[in-house]
Amino acid sequence: MTDRHGLQGGSVSKEAEPLLRSRSARVVLLVLAAVLTTGFLALGTWQVYRLQWKLALIERVEQRVHAAPVQAPGSDRWPQVTAASDEYRHVTVRGRLDYRASVLTQATTELGAGFWLLTPVRDEDGNNVFVNRGFVTAQTAARLREALADKEAGPVLSEPLAIDGLLRISEPGGGFLRENDPAADRWHSRDIAAIAQARGLTRVAPYFVDAAAATPVPADPLLQDAEPPVGGLTVIAFHNNHLVYALTWYALALMVVAAAAWMLRGRSGKAGRPTPSPR
Repeated sequence: MTDRHGLQGGSVSKEAEPLLRSRSARVVLLVLAAVLTTGFLALGTWQVYRLQWKLALIERVEQRVHAAPVQAPGSDRWPQVTAASDEYRHVTVRGRLDYRASVLTQATTELGAGFWLLTPVRDEDGNNVFVNRGFVTAQTAARLREALADKEAGPVLSEPLAIDGLLRISEPGGGFLRENDPAADRWHSRDIAAIAQARGLTRVAPYFVDAAAATPVPADPLLQDAEPPVGGLTVIAFHNNHLVYALTWYALALMVVAAAAWMLRGRSGKAGRPTPSPR
């Protein structure tokens, strides 16, 4: 006996099997499309939030860079200094340059490959802030290394001075695929804590300052007649592709919806066609 649902003897009739398979496929397709669409929309929305955060960051940095210089954070504020709250802030460092504690870190700039010349500025309380005095060539760096190699020479300090520049956060570890080698005095990044330890300095700020180009700095007695460091080469650039990423994720979500609708419409059309009976 056959009931009105096409079931005979508790089994699905041959005519009903394609319809059930079609319904199951549609359910699976809808679930998959819903999951993909939700995921793509979430990723796109996250990129929108990242875009808003990046634009706010760029605006804050622009305000800091062009603001009037303020006194660099003192030792009481060192634990609170962070990239979010202080990096690229326009500051002034006061004290004496300790030339014999200088260090060279590798650099690639618009002037070519060479080195950054970092020298600590020591204030009256014995606190030290490393200042990136600027870019020097390999020839100048070699001459400075020769002067620093004289371990018996005493300290050489400048007269009291003030240096304006941009506050930068320490760069621990090393460069890309390269590690700092303190024993060989080879530095690929401006890792202030490691540099201070290698130079035997204590009470050192956890940041350094990129000296501005217009800051007058006395001639370095260790460089003699070599070319002085070139300051003011700080590159302030933020990668901001979040809008492109957001549009890409939203486009993928739209494509999934469109593909699912097309496939469902095609399957619905096939399911609605009568199955020709054999002659």
